[in-house]
Parts: sequence; C-alpha cells; structure tokens
Amino acid sequence: MRIGILSRDRNLYSTRRLVEAAQERGHEVSVIDVLKCYMNITANNPGVYYQRNAEVVEELQFDAVIPRIGASITTYGCAVLRQFEVAHVYSINESIAINRSRDKLRAHQLLARKGIGQPVTSYAHSARATDKLIESVGGAPLILKLTESTHGEGVLLAETKKAAEALINAFRGIGSDFLVQEFIREAGGSDIRCFVVGKRVIAAMQRTAAAGEYRSNLHRGGVAQVVKLRPEERSLAVRAAQVMGLDLAGVDIIRSSHGPLVIEVNSSPGLEGIETATGKNVADRIIEYVEKDSQLGPNKPKGKG
Repeated sequence: MRIGILSRDRNLYSTRRLVEAAQERGHEVSVIDVLKCYMNITANNPGVYYQRNAEVVEELQFDAVIPRIGASITTYGCAVLRQFEVAHVYSINESIAINRSRDKLRAHQLLARKGIGQPVTSYAHSARATDKLIESVGGAPLILKLTESTHGEGVLLAETKKAAEALINAFRGIGSDFLVQEFIREAGGSDIRCFVVGKRVIAAMQRTAAAGEYRSNLHRGGVAQVVKLRPEERSLAVRAAQVMGLDLAGVDIIRSSHGPLVIEVNSSPGLEGIETATGKNVADRIIEYVEKDSQLGPNKPKGKG
C-alpha cells in the first residue's frame, strides 16, 4: 500500500514509529506536511498537490492516509484531509470526526446525547451567569477549559469561588469560549488513557500528575504506568470513540465515586507514552488495522453532529 502520514514533523516519535511500522510491513510510506499542500477542487479531477521544494510539485497518490493534524492547524489540516476524502482515499480518521473531537463543547454535547458519563459540565456566554455556572458544577474547586485546546493547555483549576470568578471574567474579557466542569476530587490527580483502534482498546495506561500539578499529561511531568481496565471502562472508551466517529482515538477517563467518566477524546493520541508504559507495539497495530479496514473501501462519515 501507499500510505501517507499527515504530520508537520517526521522526527516526532509518533510519526517516526508509524513510518517504521508501515515499512516493516512492506508498505511505501511518505510523511506529508499539510501546510505545504494545495488543492485542486473540481468535480472531475479532485487532487492534492505537495510542494516538496522550490522546484518540485507533485500530485499525491495514496491508498490510505493517517492524519496526525496538530490542534493549531486543525482548519487547514482538515481541509486537506477532506480533499483526500473527496478523491475517495481511505483515512483512519475522517475530517468531520477530528473536528468534532477538537471542539470540546460539541464533543461534550455529543457524548451527553449518547448517554456517555462525564463530569458535570456547563457553558454560558452571559457574564451575569457566573454564579449559576459555578453552582451548576457543585461549586469550587472546579475546572475551566477553553473549548479548543489540547495537551492540557487552556485547562485551569480554580480552588476557590473567588478564583473561579476571576478566571471566568478573564476568559470572557479576552472573548474566549470555555467550559466549567466539576472537579473529581477522588480521582487524586490521575486519569486513564485508553488507546482505541477500531472497536477495541489495544492499550491503556494510568497517568498521575506530578506533585503540585493537577494535570496528568506526561509532558507536564505526569507519571505513567500500566493499568488493568475494568470491563465498564473498556466499553466506555470504545463507545466514546464511536460517538466521535473515530477509529483511532485516545480516550481519557477518570474513576469517580459514581463510575468511570470521560474527560476527553483525542483524535491524534501520542504513541510514546503508551508504548513506553505498556511495552506494546501500538504503531504496528495501527498499520495492521489500516490494512484490513481500508479493504472495505473509503470511510463513510460516522456519528452525527
């Protein structure tokens, strides 16, 4: 197969591992920076073209693509991916699903519509609703999240009501959309990353925040270890990915006093942490899935919204 990996940096661990896994399985693989692509938007001959250097421009021809589109380039990256879809090229995750997962408000609404357990979450625009927003999630401490963020960026803990009011007013002052979310104290600064491929959780790790930090992201000093999932956690992770329409997802859940809750569904989960913590060859499992699933033909949009 000819596989294209849509990534801005071929040296990133995740990109490098996918290239290695694809080559080891006998595939021809290329890393494509989507910002160097342009598109021919026609009904008869849709195409994506790549500016390799000042002199060389080539039309990209792939049997399958694996999008690794960073949050900062979601709009253009998904436009390029959508053009591959127009040309009937298989993608493990489709553009509509990536957009769903990147918009945190939309993602929470879709999960709620399907009955997926989440921390209590509120959203409002009027400054007069500040007190009601805080009350609706059980008061302080609480979490504030920008609706478009990733890797723990734009996620803040307000330990007191005054701190919550100040953060809410600050976000509104700069015109940023945000969510107010219940703080799950019993989680103890830990969450579980479930790595979903297709309809299976192929690997899982528990991430625990560093001392003095409430975000468990590994690049913020969090520590990862293998965790044994409970059946309801495994089922919840797969259902959450399916609601988003993602065949490849990192589903983050926390253990609360009233059961497992989804806090985020990531469409471009990193491989370094999960492979290091579990010792599993996750990259190989992804390529194996692409081989089998692409034989069924180009994806059809999954989920709604």
